[in-house]
Amino acid sequence: MNVVPTSDSGTPVIDNPKVSTKKNKKWNRLWKERYLFLLLLPGLAYFIIYRYIPMAGNIIAFQDYSPFQGFFHSDWVGLKHFKTIFEDQEVIRVLWNTLYLSFLQIVFAFPVSIILALMLNEVRNSVYKRLIQSIVYLPHFLSWVIIIGIATVLLKSNGIVNSVLVSLFHMEPIAFLQDPHWFMPLVVLEVIWKESGWGTIIFLAALSGINPSLYEAAAVDGASRWRQMWHITLPALKGTIFILLILRLGSVLDVGFEQIYLMLTPFTMEVGNVLDTFVYFKGIQDSDFSFATAVGLFKSVVGLILIVGANRLSKKFGSDGVY
Repeated sequence: MNVVPTSDSGTPVIDNPKVSTKKNKKWNRLWKERYLFLLLLPGLAYFIIYRYIPMAGNIIAFQDYSPFQGFFHSDWVGLKHFKTIFEDQEVIRVLWNTLYLSFLQIVFAFPVSIILALMLNEVRNSVYKRLIQSIVYLPHFLSWVIIIGIATVLLKSNGIVNSVLVSLFHMEPIAFLQDPHWFMPLVVLEVIWKESGWGTIIFLAALSGINPSLYEAAAVDGASRWRQMWHITLPALKGTIFILLILRLGSVLDVGFEQIYLMLTPFTMEVGNVLDTFVYFKGIQDSDFSFATAVGLFKSVVGLILIVGANRLSKKFGSDGVY
Protein backbone atom coordinates (compact mmCIF):
# COMPACT_ATOMS: atom_id res chain seq x y z
CA MET A 1 0.00 0.00 0.00
CA ASN A 2 1.45 3.38 -1.04
CA VAL A 3 1.34 6.15 1.53
CA VAL A 4 0.93 9.69 0.17
CA PRO A 5 3.02 12.19 2.22
CA THR A 6 1.04 15.02 3.72
CA SER A 7 1.94 18.41 5.23
CA ASP A 8 1.15 19.45 8.82
CA SER A 9 -2.25 20.74 7.69
CA GLY A 10 -3.11 17.40 6.10
CA THR A 11 -2.71 18.58 2.49
CA PRO A 12 -1.13 15.95 0.25
CA VAL A 13 2.40 16.79 -0.89
CA ILE A 14 3.07 15.83 -4.49
CA ASP A 15 6.68 15.81 -5.70
CA ASN A 16 7.19 17.69 -8.94
CA PRO A 17 9.55 15.59 -11.07
CA LYS A 18 10.49 18.62 -13.21
CA VAL A 19 11.59 20.67 -10.18
CA SER A 20 13.60 17.82 -8.72
CA THR A 21 15.23 17.16 -12.10
CA LYS A 22 16.26 20.83 -12.39
CA LYS A 23 17.74 20.74 -8.88
CA ASN A 24 19.67 17.59 -9.65
CA LYS A 25 21.03 19.10 -12.86
CA LYS A 26 22.09 22.26 -11.02
CA TRP A 27 23.90 20.39 -8.28
CA ASN A 28 25.48 18.02 -10.80
CA ARG A 29 26.77 21.02 -12.76
CA LEU A 30 28.11 22.69 -9.58
CA TRP A 31 29.91 19.49 -8.61
CA LYS A 32 31.24 18.98 -12.12
CA GLU A 33 32.66 22.53 -12.22
CA ARG A 34 33.71 22.63 -8.55
CA TYR A 35 37.33 23.39 -9.39
CA LEU A 36 36.32 26.44 -11.42
CA PHE A 37 34.28 27.73 -8.50
CA LEU A 38 37.24 27.16 -6.20
CA LEU A 39 39.15 29.64 -8.34
CA LEU A 40 36.63 32.28 -7.25
CA LEU A 41 37.51 31.89 -3.58
CA PRO A 42 40.65 34.12 -3.54
CA GLY A 43 38.78 36.92 -5.30
CA LEU A 44 35.75 36.57 -3.05
CA ALA A 45 37.98 36.51 0.03
CA TYR A 46 39.71 39.69 -1.13
CA PHE A 47 36.46 41.62 -1.59
CA ILE A 48 34.91 40.30 1.65
CA ILE A 49 37.97 41.02 3.80
CA TYR A 50 39.17 44.29 2.26
CA ARG A 51 35.97 45.77 0.80
CA TYR A 52 32.86 44.62 2.66
CA ILE A 53 34.02 44.04 6.25
CA PRO A 54 35.69 47.52 6.47
CA MET A 55 32.33 49.07 5.51
CA ALA A 56 31.26 48.43 9.10
CA GLY A 57 33.73 51.15 10.09
CA ASN A 58 31.42 53.75 8.51
CA ILE A 59 29.57 53.76 11.82
CA ILE A 60 32.13 56.22 13.19
CA ALA A 61 30.75 58.85 10.79
CA PHE A 62 27.80 59.04 13.22
CA GLN A 63 29.99 59.16 16.33
CA ASP A 64 32.60 61.33 18.00
CA TYR A 65 34.97 58.45 17.60
CA SER A 66 37.82 57.94 20.03
CA PRO A 67 40.34 55.12 19.49
CA PHE A 68 40.48 54.66 23.26
CA GLN A 69 36.70 54.14 23.57
CA GLY A 70 36.28 52.08 20.41
CA PHE A 71 33.32 51.63 18.07
CA PHE A 72 30.81 50.62 20.72
CA HIS A 73 31.56 53.15 23.45
CA SER A 74 32.18 56.36 21.48
CA ASP A 75 29.54 59.08 21.82
CA TRP A 76 26.75 58.90 19.22
CA VAL A 77 26.18 62.28 17.50
CA GLY A 78 23.91 61.34 14.57
CA LEU A 79 24.25 63.58 11.50
CA LYS A 80 26.44 66.19 13.17
CA HIS A 81 29.46 65.59 10.92
CA PHE A 82 27.34 65.52 7.76
CA LYS A 83 25.90 68.92 8.64
CA THR A 84 29.45 70.20 9.07
CA ILE A 85 30.22 69.19 5.48
CA PHE A 86 27.79 71.82 4.19
CA GLU A 87 28.62 74.44 6.82
CA ASP A 88 32.41 74.35 6.67
CA GLN A 89 33.67 76.80 4.03
CA GLU A 90 36.84 74.77 3.57
CA VAL A 91 34.79 71.68 2.67
CA ILE A 92 32.78 73.71 0.15
CA ARG A 93 35.99 74.95 -1.48
CA VAL A 94 37.48 71.44 -1.56
CA LEU A 95 34.25 70.04 -3.03
CA TRP A 96 34.30 72.71 -5.75
CA ASN A 97 37.95 71.88 -6.56
CA THR A 98 37.04 68.20 -6.85
CA LEU A 99 34.04 68.76 -9.10
CA TYR A 100 35.88 71.22 -11.34
CA LEU A 101 38.89 68.92 -11.76
CA SER A 102 36.65 65.93 -12.43
CA PHE A 103 34.74 67.97 -15.03
CA LEU A 104 38.01 68.87 -16.77
CA GLN A 105 39.09 65.23 -16.85
CA ILE A 106 35.76 64.09 -18.32
CA VAL A 107 35.72 66.82 -20.97
CA PHE A 108 39.38 66.67 -22.02
CA ALA A 109 40.83 63.31 -20.90
CA PHE A 110 37.90 60.92 -21.52
CA PRO A 111 37.54 61.61 -25.29
CA VAL A 112 41.27 61.12 -25.92
CA SER A 113 40.98 57.33 -25.55
CA ILE A 114 38.17 57.28 -28.10
CA ILE A 115 40.15 59.39 -30.56
CA LEU A 116 43.26 57.22 -30.11
CA ALA A 117 41.23 54.05 -30.68
CA LEU A 118 39.70 55.48 -33.87
CA MET A 119 43.12 56.54 -35.16
CA LEU A 120 44.72 53.17 -34.38
CA ASN A 121 41.80 51.39 -36.00
CA GLU A 122 42.58 53.18 -39.28
CA VAL A 123 46.22 52.03 -39.27
CA ARG A 124 46.57 49.14 -41.71
CA ASN A 125 50.24 48.26 -41.14
CA SER A 126 50.03 45.74 -38.26
CA VAL A 127 53.69 46.13 -37.20
CA TYR A 128 53.42 49.91 -37.03
CA LYS A 129 50.06 49.63 -35.25
CA ARG A 130 51.45 47.33 -32.53
CA LEU A 131 54.44 49.63 -32.07
CA ILE A 132 52.22 52.67 -31.56
CA GLN A 133 50.00 50.70 -29.19
CA SER A 134 52.97 49.69 -27.06
CA ILE A 135 54.22 53.27 -26.88
CA VAL A 136 50.88 54.72 -25.78
CA TYR A 137 50.21 51.87 -23.31
CA LEU A 138 53.59 52.15 -21.56
CA PRO A 139 52.87 55.14 -19.24
CA HIS A 140 50.01 53.23 -17.59
CA PHE A 141 52.50 50.84 -16.03
CA LEU A 142 54.49 53.66 -14.43
CA SER A 143 53.55 54.69 -10.90
CA TRP A 144 52.41 58.22 -10.13
CA VAL A 145 55.64 58.76 -8.23
CA ILE A 146 57.60 58.29 -11.45
CA ILE A 147 55.13 60.37 -13.50
CA ILE A 148 55.29 63.29 -11.06
CA GLY A 149 59.08 62.94 -10.88
CA ILE A 150 59.34 63.23 -14.67
CA ALA A 151 56.97 66.21 -14.69
CA THR A 152 59.00 67.93 -11.96
CA VAL A 153 62.26 67.48 -13.85
CA LEU A 154 60.70 68.86 -17.04
CA LEU A 155 58.81 71.77 -15.52
CA LYS A 156 60.95 73.10 -12.68
CA SER A 157 62.46 76.59 -12.94
CA ASN A 158 65.68 75.36 -14.57
CA GLY A 159 64.07 72.37 -16.27
CA ILE A 160 64.00 71.47 -19.94
CA VAL A 161 60.74 73.27 -20.74
CA ASN A 162 61.81 76.56 -19.18
CA SER A 163 65.27 76.27 -20.76
CA VAL A 164 63.66 75.97 -24.18
CA LEU A 165 61.32 78.92 -23.49
CA VAL A 166 64.23 81.12 -22.37
CA SER A 167 66.76 80.16 -25.04
CA LEU A 168 64.51 79.88 -28.11
CA PHE A 169 61.61 82.22 -27.38
CA HIS A 170 63.38 84.66 -25.02
CA MET A 171 60.61 84.30 -22.44
CA GLU A 172 60.79 84.55 -18.68
CA PRO A 173 60.79 81.21 -16.82
CA ILE A 174 57.30 80.06 -15.85
CA ALA A 175 56.68 78.67 -12.36
CA PHE A 176 54.60 75.71 -13.58
CA LEU A 177 54.78 73.84 -10.27
CA GLN A 178 54.13 76.86 -8.03
CA ASP A 179 51.61 78.87 -10.06
CA PRO A 180 48.03 77.90 -8.97
CA HIS A 181 46.72 78.63 -12.48
CA TRP A 182 48.85 75.82 -13.92
CA PHE A 183 47.91 73.18 -11.34
CA MET A 184 44.73 71.75 -12.87
CA PRO A 185 45.90 71.87 -16.52
CA LEU A 186 49.03 69.95 -15.49
CA VAL A 187 46.97 67.35 -13.61
CA VAL A 188 44.71 66.80 -16.64
CA LEU A 189 47.69 66.55 -19.02
CA GLU A 190 49.35 63.99 -16.75
CA VAL A 191 46.15 61.91 -16.66
CA ILE A 192 45.90 62.06 -20.46
CA TRP A 193 49.51 60.95 -20.90
CA LYS A 194 49.32 58.14 -18.36
CA GLU A 195 45.86 56.63 -18.83
CA SER A 196 44.60 57.44 -22.34
CA GLY A 197 46.59 54.70 -24.03
CA TRP A 198 45.31 52.08 -21.61
CA GLY A 199 41.73 53.23 -22.14
CA THR A 200 42.00 52.51 -25.86
CA ILE A 201 42.14 48.77 -25.14
CA ILE A 202 38.41 48.65 -24.35
CA PHE A 203 37.45 50.69 -27.41
CA LEU A 204 39.69 48.65 -29.72
CA ALA A 205 38.08 45.48 -28.37
CA ALA A 206 34.67 46.94 -29.19
CA LEU A 207 35.86 47.91 -32.68
CA SER A 208 37.08 44.37 -33.34
CA GLY A 209 33.49 43.15 -33.06
CA ILE A 210 32.23 45.22 -36.00
CA ASN A 211 31.27 43.13 -39.00
CA PRO A 212 33.78 43.88 -41.83
CA SER A 213 31.00 43.46 -44.39
CA LEU A 214 29.54 46.77 -43.20
CA TYR A 215 32.69 48.58 -44.30
CA GLU A 216 32.77 46.66 -47.58
CA ALA A 217 29.16 47.58 -48.35
CA ALA A 218 29.84 51.21 -47.46
CA ALA A 219 32.90 51.26 -49.72
CA VAL A 220 30.87 49.82 -52.59
CA ASP A 221 28.34 52.62 -52.08
CA GLY A 222 31.18 55.14 -52.41
CA ALA A 223 31.52 56.12 -48.73
CA SER A 224 34.88 57.61 -47.80
CA ARG A 225 36.90 56.45 -44.79
CA TRP A 226 35.64 59.45 -42.85
CA ARG A 227 32.00 58.64 -43.64
CA GLN A 228 32.56 55.00 -42.70
CA MET A 229 34.00 56.04 -39.36
CA TRP A 230 31.15 58.47 -38.71
CA HIS A 231 28.26 56.17 -39.70
CA ILE A 232 29.64 52.71 -38.78
CA THR A 233 32.48 52.92 -36.27
CA LEU A 234 31.14 55.58 -33.91
CA PRO A 235 27.61 54.08 -33.66
CA ALA A 236 29.22 50.72 -32.84
CA LEU A 237 31.11 52.39 -29.97
CA LYS A 238 28.06 54.18 -28.55
CA GLY A 239 27.18 51.49 -26.00
CA THR A 240 30.76 51.18 -24.76
CA ILE A 241 31.12 54.96 -24.49
CA PHE A 242 27.92 55.22 -22.43
CA ILE A 243 28.97 52.43 -20.04
CA LEU A 244 32.43 53.90 -19.43
CA LEU A 245 30.97 57.38 -19.03
CA ILE A 246 28.48 56.08 -16.45
CA LEU A 247 31.27 54.42 -14.49
CA ARG A 248 33.34 57.60 -14.72
CA LEU A 249 30.44 59.67 -13.38
CA GLY A 250 30.22 57.26 -10.45
CA SER A 251 33.73 58.27 -9.43
CA VAL A 252 33.25 61.97 -10.14
CA LEU A 253 34.36 62.83 -6.59
CA ASP A 254 37.36 60.52 -6.81
CA VAL A 255 40.07 62.29 -8.82
CA GLY A 256 43.02 60.31 -7.49
CA PHE A 257 44.74 60.78 -4.15
CA GLU A 258 48.31 59.86 -5.05
CA GLN A 259 48.68 62.17 -8.02
CA ILE A 260 47.15 65.19 -6.28
CA TYR A 261 49.07 64.61 -3.04
CA LEU A 262 52.38 64.46 -4.89
CA MET A 263 51.54 67.58 -6.89
CA LEU A 264 50.44 69.73 -3.95
CA THR A 265 52.67 72.54 -2.71
CA PRO A 266 51.93 75.35 -0.23
CA PHE A 267 51.37 77.61 -3.25
CA THR A 268 48.77 75.34 -4.88
CA MET A 269 46.96 74.07 -1.78
CA GLU A 270 43.99 76.41 -2.24
CA VAL A 271 43.18 75.22 -5.78
CA GLY A 272 44.61 71.70 -5.56
CA ASN A 273 43.23 70.33 -2.31
CA VAL A 274 40.46 67.86 -3.24
CA LEU A 275 38.25 65.56 -1.20
CA ASP A 276 40.73 62.67 -1.26
CA THR A 277 43.60 64.74 0.12
CA PHE A 278 41.26 66.63 2.46
CA VAL A 279 40.15 63.34 4.04
CA TYR A 280 43.79 62.36 4.46
CA PHE A 281 44.74 65.65 6.11
CA LYS A 282 41.71 65.65 8.43
CA GLY A 283 41.63 61.95 9.23
CA ILE A 284 45.32 61.08 9.47
CA GLN A 285 47.16 64.29 10.24
CA ASP A 286 44.47 65.97 12.39
CA SER A 287 43.08 62.67 13.79
CA ASP A 288 39.50 63.78 13.07
CA PHE A 289 38.44 60.27 12.10
CA SER A 290 34.67 60.77 12.33
CA PHE A 291 34.55 63.84 10.09
CA ALA A 292 36.89 62.27 7.54
CA THR A 293 34.70 59.14 7.45
CA ALA A 294 31.58 61.27 6.99
CA VAL A 295 33.19 63.00 3.99
CA GLY A 296 34.17 59.64 2.50
CA LEU A 297 30.66 58.24 3.03
CA PHE A 298 29.15 61.36 1.47
CA LYS A 299 31.42 60.80 -1.54
CA SER A 300 30.19 57.23 -1.95
CA VAL A 301 26.51 58.19 -1.72
CA VAL A 302 26.95 60.92 -4.36
CA GLY A 303 28.73 58.45 -6.64
CA LEU A 304 25.89 55.93 -6.27
CA ILE A 305 23.26 58.56 -7.08
CA LEU A 306 25.19 59.67 -10.16
CA ILE A 307 25.59 56.09 -11.43
CA VAL A 308 21.86 55.35 -11.04
CA GLY A 309 20.87 58.65 -12.67
CA ALA A 310 23.33 58.32 -15.56
CA ASN A 311 22.26 54.72 -16.13
CA ARG A 312 18.60 55.72 -16.46
CA LEU A 313 19.54 58.59 -18.75
CA SER A 314 21.60 56.30 -20.98
CA LYS A 315 18.65 53.93 -21.38
CA LYS A 316 16.55 56.83 -22.63
CA PHE A 317 19.15 57.30 -25.39
CA GLY A 318 18.85 53.65 -26.40
CA SER A 319 21.89 52.25 -24.59
CA ASP A 320 21.75 49.13 -22.42
CA GLY A 321 23.45 50.88 -19.51
CA VAL A 322 25.34 49.15 -16.72
CA TYR A 323 22.37 47.14 -15.44
